[in-house]
Formats: sequence, C-alpha cells, structure tokens
Amino acid sequence: MSDAIFPYARWSARLPALSAMFAAGDPFPHVVLDDFLVAEALERCRRAFPSLESMGWTHYTHWNERKFGKSDRNAFPEALAAVVDELNSRRFLEFLEALTGISRLLADERLMGGGLHQSTAGGYLNVHADFTGHPHQATWRRRLNLLLYLNRDWEESWGGFLELWDTSMQRCVQRIAPVFNRAVIFRTDPEAFHGHPDPMTCPEGTTRKSIALYYFTEEHAPFLIRSTEYRARPGEGIGAIGIYLDKMAVRGYDALKRRLGLSDSAGSAALKLLWRRRSR
Repeated sequence: MSDAIFPYARWSARLPALSAMFAAGDPFPHVVLDDFLVAEALERCRRAFPSLESMGWTHYTHWNERKFGKSDRNAFPEALAAVVDELNSRRFLEFLEALTGISRLLADERLMGGGLHQSTAGGYLNVHADFTGHPHQATWRRRLNLLLYLNRDWEESWGGFLELWDTSMQRCVQRIAPVFNRAVIFRTDPEAFHGHPDPMTCPEGTTRKSIALYYFTEEHAPFLIRSTEYRARPGEGIGAIGIYLDKMAVRGYDALKRRLGLSDSAGSAALKLLWRRRSR
C-alpha cells in the first residue's frame, strides 16, 4: 500500500543525485521535488481537504502570520491520514535519512505546529527560522521540515511563494511556487529563514493548502532551545517593531507551553486578542 502513496522505487533510484542537491542547497540545505507522491493519492487528499468551516482549525492570526492549522490526525479524512502516516513511517524516515545525511530521525505523531495548513486571501507568514526543540519532548531537536503543496492552477500573481532568505536577512535567495504535488524538504538550522511574507491575493473561495511535517532527532547533549525566530526584511520600517514585539510574545508563550503542556490553540487565541486590529 505504501508504494501507492510514495513511489519509493522512483525516488530511491535518484537518491545519490538528490542527496548532493540537498547538501548544496542555497541559502541552506534543501531540495524541491515535483511529482512527489503518486498523483492519484494526492488528488484524493486535495478533494478531501477540510474546509475552513469545519471544526478543529487553529487560527494562527497575529502580527507575524495569518493562517489556519489542523493537527489532530485522528480527525483527518482517510486519504489525508494515510498520506501523513506514510510520510511518518519508518520506511519514509529511512528515505529522508539517506537524502539528508541525518541519522536516527523521529516523526512527530502529535504533529505539533504541523499537519494541515490553509491560508485565504490576505494570508501570510513572516520570514522566520523555526522553533528548535519539540514543545513536549525535552530531548527532541528539530532537524527537518517537509512541506507538500496541494494547489492546482495556482497563479503567480496571487503570491504565496515560499521564500528562502540568506542568514543575514538581506536578500531572498529562492522563491518556490506552492503548486500541486511539489514538496520542499529543508534543514531547520537556527538561521534557516523562510516564509511567505506578503499578503496573498488569491480569489475568494481559493486557499493555499499544504501538509507540513516536522522531523526530529533525540539529543543527549544540550542544544539551543528557541521559539520561532521572526525577522524583519529590509525596508519593513515601523512594521519591524510589530514583528519584534510579536516574536517576544510568542517566546513568552512558548516557555509556558513547554512548562505547562499547553496547546497551540490557547496561544493563538491570546496572540489574536493581542493583535486584534492586525488580524481583521
């Protein structure tokens, strides 16, 4: 059944070249893979993708982002649950290990911060480097992101391109369109800055849909524990103040989440209240 979702034979045959591409990725190790899954499997996911009117979406609507997330795998439609399970399977982790050179990868079955993502017109995600440790697993260090897009007929003028920025936050090095069956796999280094920071202009009824999965390793030596590190782009002006203040609010909530085992829903509600005017 797994080969009906992810074509292991096809991708495994290309691993030496893909591994070299990943390591050479600019501005940080990454690879973009088109036709990533068996098309029919992802098309079933696209058709089953829950609408924003359905229950269970977390509203990430504060200064630094405007998107919606759903992380309860047990509430996913069957087609989406099957894809998530495959991409979190031991067989797929071994593929990722060969691709990236990172051994002993762990999948996050709780999908903290990941799962299904969806954004409407006006949605954005400011440039950032991801949180570095699992909120509820003290020894788990975040190592990789996998973003898989489900958007057919996505027009360039709508925006929503994933941007990869250099470590000094002076220039955007890569812009990647969020088109159907394209996966982006990248290493989540402390300065792996990425996002889609300009509000999208897609028409009403069209949303930017993706599956986001994060992978970890268990570390016995201390490592940097940090919440999401949002950064202003050159020319942000006074908006850079909002980016910084919101980042510090996220940092405070992250500390509470780790200590008390809180969910993203509670934090997102608090941040939305803090930035009520921005999220309208």
